[in-house]
Amino acid sequence: MKFMKLGSRPDTFYTAEAVRSVSSEVSSDLIIQVKGSRYLLHKFPLLSKCLRLQRLCSESPDSSSQHQIVQLPDFPGGVEAFELCAKFCYGITITLSPYNIVAARCGAEYLQMTEEVEKGNLVQKLEVFFNSCILRGWKDTIVSLQTTKALPMWSEDLGITSRCIEAVAAKVLSHPSKVSLSQSHSRRVKDDVSCNGTESLRHNKSGNKGWWAEDLAELSIDLYWRTMIAIKSGGKIPSNLIGDALKIYASRWLPNITNKGGHLKKHAVSDSELESVGEIASKHRLLLESVVSLLPAGKGAVSCGFLLKLLKASNILNASSSSKMELARRVGLQLEEASVNDLLIPSLSYTNDTVYDVELVMSILEQFMSQGQSPPTSPARSRMAFERRRSRSAENINLEFQESRRSSSASHSSKLKVAKLVDRYLQEVARDANFHLSKFIALAEIIPDFARHDHDDLYRAIDIYLKAHPELNKSERKRLCRILDCKKLSMEACMHAAQNELLPLRVVVQVLFFEQARAAQAGGKVTDLPTNIKALLTAHGIDPLKPTAPLSTTTSIHAEDNWSVTNFKSPKSRSSTLRMKLAEDDDFNQNGLTHDGIGRNSRFKTICAIPTQPKKMLSKFWSTNRAAIEKN
Repeated sequence: MKFMKLGSRPDTFYTAEAVRSVSSEVSSDLIIQVKGSRYLLHKFPLLSKCLRLQRLCSESPDSSSQHQIVQLPDFPGGVEAFELCAKFCYGITITLSPYNIVAARCGAEYLQMTEEVEKGNLVQKLEVFFNSCILRGWKDTIVSLQTTKALPMWSEDLGITSRCIEAVAAKVLSHPSKVSLSQSHSRRVKDDVSCNGTESLRHNKSGNKGWWAEDLAELSIDLYWRTMIAIKSGGKIPSNLIGDALKIYASRWLPNITNKGGHLKKHAVSDSELESVGEIASKHRLLLESVVSLLPAGKGAVSCGFLLKLLKASNILNASSSSKMELARRVGLQLEEASVNDLLIPSLSYTNDTVYDVELVMSILEQFMSQGQSPPTSPARSRMAFERRRSRSAENINLEFQESRRSSSASHSSKLKVAKLVDRYLQEVARDANFHLSKFIALAEIIPDFARHDHDDLYRAIDIYLKAHPELNKSERKRLCRILDCKKLSMEACMHAAQNELLPLRVVVQVLFFEQARAAQAGGKVTDLPTNIKALLTAHGIDPLKPTAPLSTTTSIHAEDNWSVTNFKSPKSRSSTLRMKLAEDDDFNQNGLTHDGIGRNSRFKTICAIPTQPKKMLSKFWSTNRAAIEKN
């Protein structure tokens, strides 16, 4: 920390009472009032250095009276700054530091203590000290920049704020790896930057290049925003370091307004607190929108989890729609990094009665799907591209082909991860009684078919939704289950679905069909399958001669939604369940038509047509399944 003493008595430090006591030694013919304090002072030492006081005294109507009164109600820096200026005029030693240099400089400017009035006046001395010492030290510059908040207009007009910001940005850009310049680190290792600019450096072994972020996090948002703009415009700091700095700042100032599960922390607020709460929310809203405007443009500069935390905060603080959409766009670029809890964004809209903001998640998914990622196959090569590559060596062509395959597989891999993420997200939001069926289906269908290797997680979400919405009619349940592909269910999921009384009849029939086919394959009876079943398997893209491995069902789900294979009903009881469903389904007939004459989908028609009588077909399935189980 830099200190400077000005005056003719360097060994003496005087308080405010000492300034007032000067009047006992000389003629006290001037009374100066600064806010609530009054000073009896002699005119000559003050007027010889302060042009403003000269003008005020000459213009005062009671200039001929014994005690002339001068009012200075708007003195910048208040009583402390005035006493510094008054001590300097009387030759009393003053001590300057980063904490009072800004107030003293503004006060001296207010009194017009310039070189035109007297050589070696206070303004010039303060400028020399500020430029040669304060702006050379990292800690001193940060402290001085913080003190400009108390005098924003004066600091702007005198260029103090802009010079501090430029000095901070210059140090960050010129010393990106010198951890010892950090305020927090310097307190630990006792490093400092002296007034002449020499440094006692002790490099941190980790080489942390973000040493400046914690120190800048102490600034108010307007000063921080301007400083970060200056640092970013230098073009030398990597975008990931900018992102880390923003994360540190947001963690420092934004409240932890959600708990671990993503739910709101609700607490009672009295009427007397509403106004202060509104002011705090407005302050936090401005801070969040400023942080969003500073986010680096590059993908991966900040983590997806941090972006989603900002998005949750923007929802709760009612931030601008532009900030929300910008965050949603950035999250969509790296959605594969997110977790389910990250996506559980509380909904506070008056027009939406759901617990979570599903519309916002849908916007994120649309951003993710619109990235223009290539499909998981090699792109077709045009004739012109082929002609250009003919002149290249075979090695270059091979390298380019491998690079193309790597980028395509990375894109495909991200879609596989997002598909799992969406299905597990659906399992969470499906418990909401106000979650509309159309939104559930829209969320599920936004994922392309190739991205779901299995439908077990999707089936769990459907099962949870059916349990949470018992009011659904048969047509709505059928509409919901159309998004399910029974061929992609594991054996465990098939066994659960075959006894699930909430599922439509057509889904149970399809599940039993593929379960019987899979059981026959596992029992080595593939060649014994009827010709019509083999044809149906082939029509659905399943090779009847190739064993089908059971699909993985590892996922974290709630205990009440877990499946157990130990207490399943026997095949006989499952047949009873299905016969009961056949009897209850009054719109089912042998022709595969509903009572209103509308035909079922083609897959179900095929199942019902082989053989002609559905019950004969099902009895054949059950006998095959019983033989396979007895053999095992």
